[in-house]
Amino acid sequence: MNPDPYYINSPSNSLEPSLTTQVFDASNSMEFHRTLEAYQPTPLVELKELAAEMGVGKIYIKDESFRFGLKAFKGLGASYAIHKILEKDPSIETFCTATDGNHGRAVAWSANLLGKSARIFVPKDTTYFRIEAIELEGAIVEKFNGNYEETCAYAKIMAEGNNWTLVQDTAEQDYEEIPAHIMAGYFTHFRELEDSLHPASEPEVDIVFLQSGVGSWPAAAAWYYLNRYGEKKPKLVIVEPEEAAGFLASINAGKRTSPSGTYKTAMAGLNCGIPSLSAWSILKNTADAAMAIDDETMEEAVNTLNFPLGEDPKVVSGESGAGGFAGFIALMSDPRFEELKFSLNINEKTRFLFFNTEGDTDPQNFRKIIGEI
Repeated sequence: MNPDPYYINSPSNSLEPSLTTQVFDASNSMEFHRTLEAYQPTPLVELKELAAEMGVGKIYIKDESFRFGLKAFKGLGASYAIHKILEKDPSIETFCTATDGNHGRAVAWSANLLGKSARIFVPKDTTYFRIEAIELEGAIVEKFNGNYEETCAYAKIMAEGNNWTLVQDTAEQDYEEIPAHIMAGYFTHFRELEDSLHPASEPEVDIVFLQSGVGSWPAAAAWYYLNRYGEKKPKLVIVEPEEAAGFLASINAGKRTSPSGTYKTAMAGLNCGIPSLSAWSILKNTADAAMAIDDETMEEAVNTLNFPLGEDPKVVSGESGAGGFAGFIALMSDPRFEELKFSLNINEKTRFLFFNTEGDTDPQNFRKIIGEI
């Protein structure tokens, strides 16, 4: 890995021709989500006092901790993908996936919602609370003695051997359609901002921080922004754990590759390996920068959001949910990121958008971080 914990990209802001037809047709994910009884747009909050203290223009957070009662945004992708799969083949009975927590819970919830069953495989370091949350959605959960990337490979083998349908968000050669449906499902929460920060003419934010695991969610964001605004899109900064920074490793290498870190991070939802094939194809051409952060900075971000300044609203953010905001904290306070900060032209007028992609999905660990236990 490059000794610098960041990469400043020069994106072409164009996509490979095959992606325009192969990955996403015009998504109607929001129309589908509106048919679900549990659907409500998640809140957008502004941290005015924090922005003043940090010396920037605006700080907005789209709070996905309220999504579908799952405390995370993943239900958007899983529900839409399973809906699209069943449109093609209603006879499917069992869905399968590998997960670090939130995606597996979303698959289990979505399968149960549509009268189907789910088998979920989790890596060896997955906590009891994350496993229990998946089981409470009606799924059978099995812990695999490997990391996330190895668990994905095992889930694929088990799906093929048992005639289960794999719902994985990591695209590979000959496995792109279902990850594309998942990514299209994520469009809903970007479209929910079209009455506020995403008007038709140009965005009302300058920089969007996007935390990344396999990259499907930030790639969906990049696709949305590029197709809505073209060259006027906001700058996009990808944030990963330093011990599992697959996109940063790939963009430094100039090709899709696995990270060389230890995979030891509390940011379970971002503790992934090689980037998704379609996500890599999109992000390498659209992201303006990538950066890697440590767990200590993530914990600072969680506490900053949980204990707000003055009249700013409280945001309950889990380890991965705070990832993008933690990147901002590092950028503004760590001298190692000074060049990156300068390249992004951050000043007292800069408007930032963050997505709190999960709440306290591991309640015990969250309480430790905020000092309650």
